[in-house]
Amino acid sequence: MNHASPMPKSPRYDRPEISLIEERLEPYGIAVYVGGREGMSNLPLLREHNITTVVNCAVNLDINVVDAPDPAVEEGHLTYGHGAYRYYKLGLVDGAGNAETMMLAGYYQLLGALSQILPDRASYPRRERGNVLVNCRGGRSRSVALVALLLHKQMPDRYPTLQVALDHVRTRRELRPDEWFEAPKPMLVEATRKASAWIDRIDHRDPEQADREPR
Repeated sequence: MNHASPMPKSPRYDRPEISLIEERLEPYGIAVYVGGREGMSNLPLLREHNITTVVNCAVNLDINVVDAPDPAVEEGHLTYGHGAYRYYKLGLVDGAGNAETMMLAGYYQLLGALSQILPDRASYPRRERGNVLVNCRGGRSRSVALVALLLHKQMPDRYPTLQVALDHVRTRRELRPDEWFEAPKPMLVEATRKASAWIDRIDHRDPEQADREPR
């Protein structure tokens, strides 16, 4: 049972900084959260919820996660070194402009982040395998679309269609019903449908499954 304190509200978007979407993602046995820029930057909150991996979906949002700068950084160079958590970046546009394969790439990048085993060497200090946060700027479009795709493909018994998965993520993220038409953006929803069909072909599932889903 999760005894963590209630998640604080974001003053700008009037929703939690992070939202618990799935308590136990199979087969990994970890929790999946969705959030925005406030959540990804709230390190005490992330640690409170045992979030050790962050996947940033936004191309227009960067963050300095380095908490152990490399001593070799020279003057005038940007800081680099080990981060406060394991950090992956997809870099989607929140709307039109993405290559049509980027959502597919994001799905496999997210699976890779969940299953990656790091070497037991000093240069890989963040080997903890805790929960994951998927974020974008507001946590209402790009991250919602990618997590819905993840739930549908990884847990089809619970989320048999993309629509079921999308509605679940929207609800758990506390998106208002009057913003569902643009959260996620329609072209990102369509990108998840294309990605879902491609995943079926890659995994040798029924290639017509996506065409039979209710829209």
